[in-house]
Amino acid sequence: MYGQRIKELRLERGLTQNDLAKILNTTQRSISKYETEYLDLSTNMIITLCTYFNVSADYLLGLTDEY
Repeated sequence: MYGQRIKELRLERGLTQNDLAKILNTTQRSISKYETEYLDLSTNMIITLCTYFNVSADYLLGLTDEY
């Protein structure tokens, strides 16, 4: 679920995977792996994504549908 949410949030802001990777100081490959859920999110990355997108961890992880 988190992969879909990351992709949706990224696309809502008109960002490419490369754009988001630069913003989050990671690689495009990592963003791709997060979006396909091939790579699990670390606690630090959850915090970083939630802060950047201004959403709750519960939303990002699919536990709620409210930001």
